[in-house]
Amino acid sequence: MTTTARILVVDDEPAVQQALARAFTLERYEVEVARNGVEALEALAGERFDAVVLDVTMPGVSGLEVCRRLRASGDRSPVLMLTARDAIDDRVAGLDAGADDYLTKPFDMDVLKARVRALVRRGGSSRTEMLSFCDLVVDRIVHEARANGQMLDLTPKEFSLLEHLLLHADQIVTRTTLLEKVWDLHFDPGSNVVDVHMARLRTKLRRSCAKAGVATVRGIGYRLTPGPAATD
Repeated sequence: MTTTARILVVDDEPAVQQALARAFTLERYEVEVARNGVEALEALAGERFDAVVLDVTMPGVSGLEVCRRLRASGDRSPVLMLTARDAIDDRVAGLDAGADDYLTKPFDMDVLKARVRALVRRGGSSRTEMLSFCDLVVDRIVHEARANGQMLDLTPKEFSLLEHLLLHADQIVTRTTLLEKVWDLHFDPGSNVVDVHMARLRTKLRRSCAKAGVATVRGIGYRLTPGPAATD
């Protein structure tokens, strides 16, 4: 049975709160609203959410501080920050605080909903934090991956590829699925970006003498497989 995703909306403007709550309810999410940073922290302390839509500029405890405290507590709930500012420094501050994505006000509601769908697809509060296959181990909390006991030096996209393969270790994962899950919808489905990053991931697994690798299923996609035979 599919569980309804839970969204926390945090904004001190009543009109924005209502608009977001209505939009996400129509998307069939379970929605909770917080009017400020204090209420947000209280909600996050007592419940788990599949995504948090968080306004940056609020009186008292700001959205940035809410995100910092959330991450410091070990909570990896996906966070999308809303800000009326579009300076590069503000975007960097949000991402450094631990946000997964950001959107500048005023925003298109369809774009916001698509961004939230992408965050929920990646895995919300119910996700497993430790993934493993053979000697591959991924810690989703601290964002670390190991093979054969060695730390893997992966780029964010390589980490996400390995993470998604481990999440579906008993399945073939298509290129289209990886484009949607790892790159969202920012790349043309005909792009070879998946193949390029997958080749780099394979190289790093081989160099670590991993006891597992990634096999190509021609015309379909990729799957994890044990043993050194998992080559290009």
